[in-house]
Amino acid sequence: MKKYIVILILILNLGIYGVDDNCYTIIAGKNLTSGGSVLIAHNEDDSGKNFFVNVHKLPKNYRTSEKFLKLRNGGMYPATESNAFLWLEIPGIDFADSYVNEHGLVIVSNACPSREDKGILTEGGIGYFLRRIIAEKAKSAREAVVLGGKLIEKYGYYSSGRSYAFADSNEGWLLQVVKGKHWIAQRVPDDQIAIVPNYYTIREINLNDKKNFLGSKDIIKYAIKRGWYNPETDGAFNFSRTYSSTRALSGEYNRLRHWRGISLLSKLKLEPDDPLPFSFKPLGKIKISDLFMVLRDHYEGTPYDLTEKYKNGSPNFTKKRTICTGSTQYSIVADLRNNMPEEIAYQIWISFRRPDSNSFSIWYPSIHSTPNNYTRGKSFSAHLSHFKKDDSYYKMSRKYPFWNYAKLSDKVDKDYKKNIKRVKKSWKNFENFLLKNIRKREKEFKYILGKDKILGRSLITNYVHLMEYRRWMNSIDLLNSIH
Repeated sequence: MKKYIVILILILNLGIYGVDDNCYTIIAGKNLTSGGSVLIAHNEDDSGKNFFVNVHKLPKNYRTSEKFLKLRNGGMYPATESNAFLWLEIPGIDFADSYVNEHGLVIVSNACPSREDKGILTEGGIGYFLRRIIAEKAKSAREAVVLGGKLIEKYGYYSSGRSYAFADSNEGWLLQVVKGKHWIAQRVPDDQIAIVPNYYTIREINLNDKKNFLGSKDIIKYAIKRGWYNPETDGAFNFSRTYSSTRALSGEYNRLRHWRGISLLSKLKLEPDDPLPFSFKPLGKIKISDLFMVLRDHYEGTPYDLTEKYKNGSPNFTKKRTICTGSTQYSIVADLRNNMPEEIAYQIWISFRRPDSNSFSIWYPSIHSTPNNYTRGKSFSAHLSHFKKDDSYYKMSRKYPFWNYAKLSDKVDKDYKKNIKRVKKSWKNFENFLLKNIRKREKEFKYILGKDKILGRSLITNYVHLMEYRRWMNSIDLLNSIH
């Protein structure tokens, strides 16, 4: 009897969260910020066992002996020159890593289940290493799309479907992949915002408009061949409607999060069941803190907040999937500027574990190294051991800051209404200090970089380390002060 109860609980949990229903992404075009920068924000959601977020910094051309990169299922890709990059790794997981390379190219992704039940694969297909190759090779978001498309057409994609978000200081793109060798990509307009939950959001396409669309030449013909699309009865071709899994496209867990992001950032009066746009114009200029707010949201102040202002417990574990949720492992917001020295042009704000109970802190991909205990193991070979971690790797240890942030999120959830007030106040003070202080610091960095780039990078590295240690100590203080 106990066995069947356990199975039932698992089924119910899958019904709430779904196997592939993870992640949330926002891209804001460069005309929406006062400084003319592209913004990208992402919650990385992965449910199951304990997870550990590893942060690596790899230098330019870090490979010294590898001539080929061995893909997950046996394929081989030439491993030659590589960009330097910052890498957020969740060991053991296929699709949870994020990258920011030296050119300010940011790579994140969302699961988007497709209806494809066949899909041609060559040499076992590609999946996990797609973003790794792009981070190492591409210098812009457009290059990332082109390279991603070539890799998909060469190997085939081995997962059901996914939406990759690429952003640089000039533009943002969404590359939406179907199992096998089909894909489509659309550029986010410079004056609009695009939001992706866990379904395809690209709808009408025009592959003749190469400035804004790229993709498989037979994307429509293949759908007709499979009986998914009939031009005579279905109207204009709609990629999302044609290629999405029915559950993903109609699921409330997707539509609510998509609708909520639009509602928070625009004047559009929409309901979750309305047709939701690929992109939209926001209320006005967008700030980093606006994206912090969205990534922390649980539908507060709406009929979809099942906690009644936290009276019913933590909003991270309700039957309505929220943007910030129990499975959020880290969050990232990148401000990608084109009017600063490249060493400080790309501000990367990272929050470990759930952003509602932890803060964002600033990183730059130009740093020489990560702070002590933010990296576990050897970064140079971490891609080789990514799927080979034993259980001890996932046991909590206060030695690593991530576990302090994870423990803090857990502790806040035990009495959310009481604990979140204290935690929010403390982290708000920290973030406000950083947002104000960084303006002054960047003037100093810019001056030093003009005189001595090596010294300038060292100062930038030391600053990132100092702020991380300050955040770490604050998390320990909060853990000791709440019950």
